[in-house]
Amino acid sequence: MPSTHLSLHYHIVFSTKGREPYNDVNWRGRLHEYIGGLIHAAEGIPEAVGGTENHVHVLAGLRATQALSAFIQDIKQTSSKWIHETIAEKRFAWQPGYGAFTVSKSNRAPRWQDTLRNQPEHHRKKSFQEEYVSFLKKHGVKYDERFLW
Repeated sequence: MPSTHLSLHYHIVFSTKGREPYNDVNWRGRLHEYIGGLIHAAEGIPEAVGGTENHVHVLAGLRATQALSAFIQDIKQTSSKWIHETIAEKRFAWQPGYGAFTVSKSNRAPRWQDTLRNQPEHHRKKSFQEEYVSFLKKHGVKYDERFLW
């Protein structure tokens, strides 16, 4: 082929250190917007960003040359610095790990994106732990329960 065509979309999930409730509702929306801006600055496509006081969901399209682990490290590191400097929440930290799952076009429907954006309401029905384990099972990812939380 004379040209390259890609559709590389990821559902990325990461949580606060110790799953502490740091992401205060008063500034959580600003954090999500900031993360969307970081994705855009990395030449990615921020399709949806949402979360609760202790975790974030990101739906993003990435370039083929973008290493996923470096992308996530940059998002977490830069957003943490922003929180320390702008929000002045000095105790804030992200956990080192994350979950990342490829997403097909059919699973990027607006209804699903709305679920990511409306995480507090979504988690009234299903806990983060239940939801995350269901992602792992759905995608056939092996895990050891001792190292999930």
